[in-house]
Amino acid sequence: MDMENFEQLIAELSHLAGIEPEYYDIFGTRHVISNESRVAILAAMDLRVESTEDVSREIEKKINRQWHAMLDPVTVISVHDQPYHLAVHLPMPEGREQAAEIRLTVEEEQGTKETINYPAGSLEVDEQRVINDRRFVRIHVPMIPKGIGYYTVSVACSHPEPVFDNGGSSLEKSVRLIIAPDSCYLPDQLQTGKTWGVAVNLYAVRSERNWGVGDLGDLRTLVTWLSGLNAGLVGINPLHAIPNTVPFGISPYSPVSRLYKNHIYIDLERVPEFSQIPKSVQIAEKRSLLRKNELVDYQGVAAIKQDLLEQAFEFFYSDHYLNESPRGRAFREYLQTEGTPLRKYALFLALSECMRDQHKAAAWFEWPEEYRSPDSAASEAFRKNNDKRILFFVYMQWLLDTQMAEVSAAASAANMAVGLYGDLAIGAVTGGSDAWMYQDVEAEEVSVGAPPDDFNANGQDWGFPPMIPDKLRESCYDLFIRTIRKNMQHMGALRIDHALGLFRLFWIPKGMHPRDGAYVRCNEYDLLRIIALESVRNRTLVIGEDLGIITDEARQTLQRFSILSYRLFYFERNYPDPSFLPPDRYPAMALSAVTTHDLSTLYGYWSGRDLDVKKQLGIIGGDSQYARQKRDRERDLKLILRALHAQGVLPGSVSVGSSQLPEMTPDLCRAIYRFLSLSPSKIVLVNLDDIIATIDQQNMPGTVWEYPNWMQKSPLLLEEIGADRRWQELAEMFRNTRPGIGERAEGRVA
Repeated sequence: MDMENFEQLIAELSHLAGIEPEYYDIFGTRHVISNESRVAILAAMDLRVESTEDVSREIEKKINRQWHAMLDPVTVISVHDQPYHLAVHLPMPEGREQAAEIRLTVEEEQGTKETINYPAGSLEVDEQRVINDRRFVRIHVPMIPKGIGYYTVSVACSHPEPVFDNGGSSLEKSVRLIIAPDSCYLPDQLQTGKTWGVAVNLYAVRSERNWGVGDLGDLRTLVTWLSGLNAGLVGINPLHAIPNTVPFGISPYSPVSRLYKNHIYIDLERVPEFSQIPKSVQIAEKRSLLRKNELVDYQGVAAIKQDLLEQAFEFFYSDHYLNESPRGRAFREYLQTEGTPLRKYALFLALSECMRDQHKAAAWFEWPEEYRSPDSAASEAFRKNNDKRILFFVYMQWLLDTQMAEVSAAASAANMAVGLYGDLAIGAVTGGSDAWMYQDVEAEEVSVGAPPDDFNANGQDWGFPPMIPDKLRESCYDLFIRTIRKNMQHMGALRIDHALGLFRLFWIPKGMHPRDGAYVRCNEYDLLRIIALESVRNRTLVIGEDLGIITDEARQTLQRFSILSYRLFYFERNYPDPSFLPPDRYPAMALSAVTTHDLSTLYGYWSGRDLDVKKQLGIIGGDSQYARQKRDRERDLKLILRALHAQGVLPGSVSVGSSQLPEMTPDLCRAIYRFLSLSPSKIVLVNLDDIIATIDQQNMPGTVWEYPNWMQKSPLLLEEIGADRRWQELAEMFRNTRPGIGERAEGRVA
C-alpha cells in the first residue's frame, strides 16, 4: 500500500466526515490529529478504511450521496426561509427531463395532506452531473409555505419511459421536513424583567419524610417554599435513569438513558397503591437507616423502592389495569402516547435483570448475541413471555411523569416566572438502553471526552458514545428530537450540558489516550433549530452551558437562537488581568451563578477547602504547585473584595485594605450574590449549598472512588432550611435588586 497516498485519502475523507485536522487545548498547545486516530474514528463511523480502494469508494459515496439519494432524508429550515424549494435528484438521460411529471404531497403531524401536481415541462433543471457515465439532474420543487412543525414530504416522479434505476418509469420517496422558529422560547415575564432561583442537588436533600434521598415530594415542597420567596425557578440535577450502583453507576451525568428517569425520585407516599401495602417494622427500620446514613445509599434506596413499587404494581395491575378503571385507562393512554421507545426501554430493564442473573452480564454488548438487538426474534420472544414484568417498568416511568407533572403544575399555580429548571447530560453510557436502542446512530468504538484542560491536564474520557452526525441525519434526528422533547417535558427551563457539543464533540478512539482524540463537527444549525422548535412548543427556556473551550462564534450563534449563556462568577474576569468582571459587563441573555456541582462551594472556595482536598487526593501534584495555587486563591479573594467594594455592596464589617482576609459569613456570601444580582442577566441562580454554608463540593472532577461524588447529603433538613432566616434576607435582597416579576407573601416550609 502506498502509505503517502493512503494518508492523503484519509485526510480527505476525514474532512468530508467532519473530523477537524487539529485542535488547541486550553493551554494553547496545538495538537495535530494522527493518521491512526483518524482511521479509528472513521471506522467508528461505520466507514470502510482498510485499504486505499475502500477509502476512495467512501470519498466518492460522500461526494455523490445527494445525487444518488433523490431526496435528503431530512431538511431543517427556518420558518422564514420560505417559500422553500425542495431539491429533487433524478437519474435522467439527456433530453428526457421535460417529460417527467412530479407529484408533491405534504402531510402534517395530524394527518392532513396537501398535494400539488407539477405537469411535464413545468419545472426547470437547476443543475446536472455525470457520475460513472450516468447523468443526474437536480430539480427544485416549490412548496407552499407552512408553519413550524414536523412534516412528511413525499415526492413521486413519473415518466412515460423506463428511465430510472429500478427499470421502471416511476420513483417515489418520503422524507421529513422540519420547519423551526429562529429563536427559543423566552417567558413573557423575562422579556423585559429579570428573576432569580435556587439550584438544588435533589438527591442530596434530607427531609423528615423521604427515604434517604431527595424525591419529587421534596421538590414539590421546595417549589412551594421558594415561590413564596418570589424565586422564579428551582434548578435540579439531571433525573436521568442510572444504575444506582457505587462507584460507577451514580453520576447523574452518566446515565443509561437520557429519555427516562431514575425511580429513586418517586415519592412513595403519593403513589395511590402504596397505601395498600402492609407496613412492617423491617421496612420502617430500613427507611430510618437510609435517612440516617451520612451519604446517599443509592443501591439501598433503589432496592427498597423497587421492592415496594413491585408490591404496589400488583394492586394496580389487578385493580386498575385488568379492570379498565379510569386509572387503568390513564396508564394505557400513557403507554400509547409514549409508544415504542418506552416499551423498548422497559424491555431493556427486564432483559438486564435476566442477563445479570443468568449470565452475570451487565452491559448489553456482553449479552448473548441474540439479545443484542431490541428488534431480534429472541428479544421479541422475551417481550411476549415477560409482558407483565415489562409493564412494571413502564408503571414506574408513568409514576415519575405523573409526579413531575404535579410539581410543574404547582410551579405554574404559584406563578413562578420560569418554574422547574432541568439539566440534560451530554450523553448516555455505552452499556445503557439508549445505546442498545439506537445502535444505528451511535459510534460504539469511540467515547466522548475533552482535551487537556484546567480540570485534567491529560484530558478526560467521559465513557459514552457520540451520535454519528451523518447517521443521525439519516435517521431524521429521531433520537435527538426525542431526547430534547422528553427533557423539556414539565420543565420551564432546560440547561444543555456542554453546549459546545452542539457544534463539535471530542471523539476518543477506544484504547487511546484522551489527548489523541479529535473534534468531530456536528450539524449545528439543524440541532439548534430542532431545539428552538421544541423549546417553543414546550414553552421551555434554554440555557447552554458554554464554559471552557468554546469559540466566540459558537457563543454568538447560541445567542442568535436566544439560548441563554451560562456565566460563572469564578470565571468572569478581565482577562488577561485576573480581576473580576463588573456586573454591568455580564450579558443580558445569560444565567449567572457563582459555582456548579463540579466546582467548590462559596464557603469551600473561601477557605481553600477544595485545594486541600485536591492535594490530599493527588490532583494537585507537589508542594510547590499547591503553594502557588494557594497564593493565587488568596489573590482572588482580595480581588473579590475589591470588586464588591467597587459596586458598593461590601458588608460594612469587611475592610478591603485589611492585611488579613475575613472569613466567609452569611453577609459576605449574600454580598457576592448581590453583586451578581446587579448584572443585566435574565437569571441569577443561587446555589443552595452556598446559603447554608456547605463546605465540600458535590463532585470532584477526575475522581471516582477517591471522593464521595454525588453522595453527600445536605447538612440541614429541608424543614430546617425553610425556617432559616438567611433565605428571608436573600429574598429581600433580590426584591430590591430584581423587582418587576411580581411579589408574593413570604413562604416557609411546612
